[in-house]
Amino acid sequence: MRISENAKKAFKIGTVCFLSYLAVYVARNTLSAVSPQMTAGGGFTDGQIGTLSSMFFVTYACGQLINGAIGDRIKAKYMMSIGLVLAGVCSAVFPMFAHVKGVVYIAYAMTGFFLSMIYGPITKVVSENTEPIYATRCSLGYTFASFFGTPMAGILAVVFVWQNVFYTSSAVLMLMGVICFLVFTVFERKKIIEYGKYKRQKTERKGDGIRVLIRHQIIKFTLISLITGVVRTTVVFWLPTYLSQYLGFTAKTAAMIFTVATLIISLNSFIVIAIYEALKRNMDLMVLLSFSGAALCFMAVYLFHIPVLNIFFIVLAIMCSNGASTMLFSRYLPSLRDTGMVSGATGFLDFMSYMAAAASSKLFANAVSTIGWGSLILVWFGLMILGVLVALPYEKISSKMKNWTK
Repeated sequence: MRISENAKKAFKIGTVCFLSYLAVYVARNTLSAVSPQMTAGGGFTDGQIGTLSSMFFVTYACGQLINGAIGDRIKAKYMMSIGLVLAGVCSAVFPMFAHVKGVVYIAYAMTGFFLSMIYGPITKVVSENTEPIYATRCSLGYTFASFFGTPMAGILAVVFVWQNVFYTSSAVLMLMGVICFLVFTVFERKKIIEYGKYKRQKTERKGDGIRVLIRHQIIKFTLISLITGVVRTTVVFWLPTYLSQYLGFTAKTAAMIFTVATLIISLNSFIVIAIYEALKRNMDLMVLLSFSGAALCFMAVYLFHIPVLNIFFIVLAIMCSNGASTMLFSRYLPSLRDTGMVSGATGFLDFMSYMAAAASSKLFANAVSTIGWGSLILVWFGLMILGVLVALPYEKISSKMKNWTK
């Protein structure tokens, strides 16, 4: 079977974006993976880890908002290569100055900002240079990378001491920054990548762009971004600590379980797309089923204290919630390419997601010592119920009620 030129083009672009985003998520999950080591004998407390994660999420979120808008105006190769290299530098500074907490906080916060330079530009370059069907598949690829980076960080945490995990992450980031710049330069010369195909009309008045996005359900997906951000970012971040403190595993065993669990979670996007296709590409129904399944699973996590069952249901709950997240980032955002605001919209939704993660990460760290893990699980359950309410098809329900009252 002959492969079309469009498919080849999408594969080339998608591969570079996948590898770049994989490097980002290995770096992003490094602190989570090594946190049991750092609190067990690395000179850090749970509170300090919580502060570091919150600072990272805040700078990452703000960076998404700023860099998402900039990404609509500057070539992706500059945004991505600069972001990857500088994030690598900051990641190396972290273990070097571990004894100077002020430097550590600044370095890790700046890592978050520089890593935020990647996602908006790659979403824009993919959506503008591939056909819609391939854009969704490319997005699926780096959505998989975002999940797969977690077990890779977990493997590094099992093999190395925590300082060397940061150094390895640093080297990978800087290497990918150089590769990204060189490959994208070649792609530009070969016309595989072209910029500025989709632009907002110059005659638009101030605020018209917002109205366009509102017509494209940006409010609904902002709420979905907030809710899923807590689970896919904060719950996963604290999973090694949960396994260690709540289920009683050693730091080493918790890291191994975390690696296996997140490896399974990394397959989530492919499962979601298969179900999405079976549902005849009904995105709204997929989101509703995702939140419903996550709510049921978190309730099971609360009810079953047997470690094997508990781990099974919390992994399943995260996977269900990530179903809604996959629809957001792999289906909804690429569909905005005709608006000319893909990078900006991506940055905004990621900003909202990580602001929710930043707030919840610090709250979760404090909540564990006050209300305990059991009550915190009920909070996660409540968030999924809120997700169900957001995902309900109100227009269809309203239409049916009108028909009944006639």
